[in-house]
Amino acid sequence: MRVDQVIPSLASRDAIGVHTVNLTQALRRAGIESDIFYGTCTPDMADVGRPIGMLGRHIRERTLLYQASIGSSVFDVLMARDEPKLVNYHNITPAELLAPWEPAVAYEASLGRAQLERLASRSSLAVADSRFNELELIGAGFTRTAVAPLLIDMTRAGPSPDPQTTERLGAAKAGGGIDLLFVGKISPHKAPHDLVKVLSVYRRVFDPLARLRLVGSPLGERYGPALVAFVHDLGLDDVVEITGSVDPSVLEAYFRDADVFVCASEHEGFCVPIVEAMGHGLPVVAYGASAVPETVGDAGLLLATKDPLRFAAAIHRVATDAELRGRLSEAARRRVDAFGLAASAARFVDLVREAAGARPPPR
Repeated sequence: MRVDQVIPSLASRDAIGVHTVNLTQALRRAGIESDIFYGTCTPDMADVGRPIGMLGRHIRERTLLYQASIGSSVFDVLMARDEPKLVNYHNITPAELLAPWEPAVAYEASLGRAQLERLASRSSLAVADSRFNELELIGAGFTRTAVAPLLIDMTRAGPSPDPQTTERLGAAKAGGGIDLLFVGKISPHKAPHDLVKVLSVYRRVFDPLARLRLVGSPLGERYGPALVAFVHDLGLDDVVEITGSVDPSVLEAYFRDADVFVCASEHEGFCVPIVEAMGHGLPVVAYGASAVPETVGDAGLLLATKDPLRFAAAIHRVATDAELRGRLSEAARRRVDAFGLAASAARFVDLVREAAGARPPPR
């Protein structure tokens, strides 16, 4: 048995990239031959997989597993192949949330959803990383679906925090004020601009020394500068930090320094940073959109509105109520255990092993 993975882009600081590498290793440990074939990759991942052009001739006992997250020309290569196909779906952001800011990315998202629908009749199984995503698969026409968590270690285990970042963040905290943290793509659909509004209100009403750290790489070229300008217009340049992409050790320093993890995203298929925050013992305050309630469970405060005052009041509650923080911390430990890497890998391998020999349903 052989199951090779096909992915549009393989990147080391990307949840899907990490998941794909871990899945390959899990398949190999289970005695299933597996390699990764990518359309593009970051330089540090070039030797982890192979370019899609090296997929080679048809192999009789091979199944191809497609990591679906965006529109890509890699899809056309996949569809031209005769091998049985499996799909691992990571959600595709609705184009309308991106189009006003990044029309090129919106086009790729729209293309990705169209390609996903074309895969429905050619796939033996589609695996989603949340029930929310599974429902999208069913809506796209897939008849055999399952849910398996991402193969990512989302517990506190990780690199030692970067000493310089730790020192800098500690010096700021020594002057008073809490630190709010968001980790994720700096993108319009993740709405960090709404978190900036929340900070502005929080500082006026509850804590004039509070700070906000936005950790993640920008999406496209328009939204990031607009966000910086918005921060400036509100007079928050000194207390809102937009870091860009950071090394794992630097990210670890931000997680350990933070007091509350905040998320105002309009659309999430899972949201790995929320689980990572829970793994670090951080209370979570989040807007309850899309898959966020499913991911958070009972381990955070979920809001039905992004009204800045209500959001700020929720943050203040978890920041000052020790009993509540204790309950959320205990719930977070249970929640993180549900996404354990070993158990998730075993489930995923079992799903693949069962489906790999099955022919696609009739067209």
